[in-house]
Order: sequence, then structure tokens, then C-alpha cells
Amino acid sequence: MPPYLLLLNVTFPYPLLLALDLFRKILTLEFSEQQIQRYSRHILLDQIGGSGQASLINSKVLVIGAGGLGSPVILYLAAAGVGTIGVIDDDLVDLSNLQRQILHTTHSIGTAKVLSAQKTINKINPEVKLIPIQERIRADNAMDLIEPYDLVADGCDNFETRFLVNDACYFSHKTLVSAAILRFDGQIYTFKPHKKDAEGNQLPCYRCLFPKAPPPGQIPTCAEAGVLGALCGTIGSLQTTEIVKELLGIGESLAGSLVIYEGLSSEFRKIAVKADPGCPLCGANPEILDLSSHAK
Repeated sequence: MPPYLLLLNVTFPYPLLLALDLFRKILTLEFSEQQIQRYSRHILLDQIGGSGQASLINSKVLVIGAGGLGSPVILYLAAAGVGTIGVIDDDLVDLSNLQRQILHTTHSIGTAKVLSAQKTINKINPEVKLIPIQERIRADNAMDLIEPYDLVADGCDNFETRFLVNDACYFSHKTLVSAAILRFDGQIYTFKPHKKDAEGNQLPCYRCLFPKAPPPGQIPTCAEAGVLGALCGTIGSLQTTEIVKELLGIGESLAGSLVIYEGLSSEFRKIAVKADPGCPLCGANPEILDLSSHAK
């Protein structure tokens, strides 16, 4: 189709100036007509544009967990056009999941979560390649699983996995965007201790905040204490925004900060976090030199 006809066809609903701006941003890039229509609202954004959308299409993100947090993350990454999404989860869909895990349906009960995710994403955006990994991330496979991806998104529900993923991302020099939820509250962090901030200071890792996991049973899980279903969407959507920002290098990175959301009071707090020189992983004299401490 000639470019001027494609412009009229794709941008008919837009005011003329917006249509011309959209055309300018895609003129030098190879997008199909469907891609221009699908991603037009991204392409219109100066911070993304055609080149940014092309970067998303070529990006690879590994998502740990296809549950409460993984569901909105995977859905929005696919809708955004992130070309390859790996999903690690060894669990099956259960009826109790459906109150918050919007990636799955009643018909998915008993199905592997990663296969349920693959089916859902294929319906939302068939151009996206979702790689189902139906196993648990462990010390002996973490580095190999993480290596092919540009970024890791952690939505796991236990401290054992959270610390393992943090340590593996550190040794792999991969940016980690992590989130956690419980009851009515959530937290979001971005960790890239392999980078420095604007002042040249090393950025923190997860262990700079929490050097080691709490004793078993000290902090309840969502299965024990409950969680508001919609909270997963709130925190998961914020997590996905941070992922897209990191993939495109736009906006202000959350690295070096912790965002806390308190649902019952509708309050957000952003707290500055610095690298800990005594961190057992990324500090001046690290005690953790590989993933062997996670092996069982």
C-alpha cells in the first residue's frame, strides 16, 4: 500500500497534525500495517516513537511467576509488543488463583500456568513469542535461564526464589524489576547494581535492603494472610511501566529507590535506597561469590 494511503487508513480517527506526526515517526521503519494500528498510541509518544516500539518488538523479558503479579505484567508486556517473553512457573492453575491471576480462566483449571499464559497471550497478540518454562528456577539452572534475556521481572511469592533471582541477576549483570504484595500493600523496586547513578555511585541490589531471608514463618504468604485481588493489578501495572522504561532507557529509573503503596490509605511513598558497602553480595568484601549457597 502506498505510504499516503496507509497514512489515511491508519490515522483516519486522529486529528491531521497527530496523523502527520505518527507518519513521520514510522516513515523510516519497517512496520506492517497491523503493527502501526496496534501500536499507534505508543508511536505517538515522543519518548517511544517508532524506534522505541521497534526496540520493544526486539526485546526479551523473563518473567518469574505467572501468578498474581506475573499476570498483569505478562498481559501488558504482550500488549506493548515485547517480542519475546519467557515465563517460569511450575504450578498448575487452581480455582483459588482466579480471584487475582487474570491471565487464567475457569477453563484453565488444572492446566500448567505457563501453557495457560501462552494460550491467553496468543489471543491478545499473536506476534509475541511466549516461551513457557514449566519448572522452578534453581541454583543449577538460574544462570542459563536468565542469560538469553535483556531484563528479568520477578513476581514470585517466596523469599527463597526472590533471593536466588536477585543473586543470579547480579552475577549475570541483568537488570531486575521486582515487586511484592501482601494483604492491601505492595512494593516495587528496580535493581541494577552493575550500573552507577548520576553521581557515579554504585546502585543497590536487593540484599542491600534485605541482607538475608527472614526465618521461615516469620512473614506470612498471601495464601496465609490473603491479598486484595485488584492490588495485584495495581502493583503489576506499575512494575510493567518500570520494565518498559528500562527496556527503552526513558524517564527516571527506579533504581536506587523503593516505592511503597498502601492500598487502604491510597498512599504512595518513594524512599531513596543506597548501595550497602557491607552487602554480602555486591559490597566491598562480598561473602556470596556464586549461587552455591542456594543449592540443596
